[in-house]
Parts: sequence; C-alpha cells; structure tokens
Amino acid sequence: MPTQRGFTLIEVMVAVVILSVVLLGTAQLTTGMVHTAATSGRQDAAIELAQSRLARIQADPNYSALEKMYVATEIGFPALPGFSRHTDVVHVGGVGQPNDYKKITVTVSGPGLLAPVSRTVTVAAP
Repeated sequence: MPTQRGFTLIEVMVAVVILSVVLLGTAQLTTGMVHTAATSGRQDAAIELAQSRLARIQADPNYSALEKMYVATEIGFPALPGFSRHTDVVHVGGVGQPNDYKKITVTVSGPGLLAPVSRTVTVAAP
C-alpha cells in the first residue's frame, strides 16, 4: 500500500494562524512607524519656528523695544497650515536696578503636535 504525502488540514490551519499573526504584527508596526515619522516631522518644524524667532530676537540690538516689536501671535505659515507662534517678553528688574533682563518665551502649537513646543531664552540689558 503506497503512503500518501502532503499536509494535513491541522498543519495548514496552524501555518495560516502563524502567518496571520506575523502579518498583523507587521502591519501594526508599520502604521506606528508612519505615525511617529509624521509626528516627528511636525515636531521638528515647530522647534525650528521657535528657534528662528528666538534667534531673530537675540540678534536685535534694540533691547528697549523688544516688547513692542515681538510680542504677538502669528498664524498663516504656508508650509504649516494651522500652526501658530506666540511670543511673550517678561521684563525683570529695570534701568538702574541690579537685575535688568528679559525672558523671551516662544510657544508654537498646531495640529499633529502631541503638545505645544515652547522655548525660552534670557536677554540681558546692554
């Protein structure tokens, strides 16, 4: 009597279950990586918006007019629709006092960010 060769139904079912688990895990991992990459790109863009504003303020020689020139909320960034950048200047001390400096905080918020990005720098009086 010749022996038959091949897979049993149980072996095929076990192989299909294993393959399904592997494919679902791969799909979930890929989805997570795509989401992380998109979030990371928006986070980097928000950090760049904040850093560029702070660099412009630090380069401005007109210390006494920093509040008038830079305190604002900006919107309408063409490459980043929905993003806004708020700049706040807090003056500590004053003319003739031992402490005379300004704390500048730039906060960027927008869709796709886990939390608003905030950067602060201190500028001393000249």
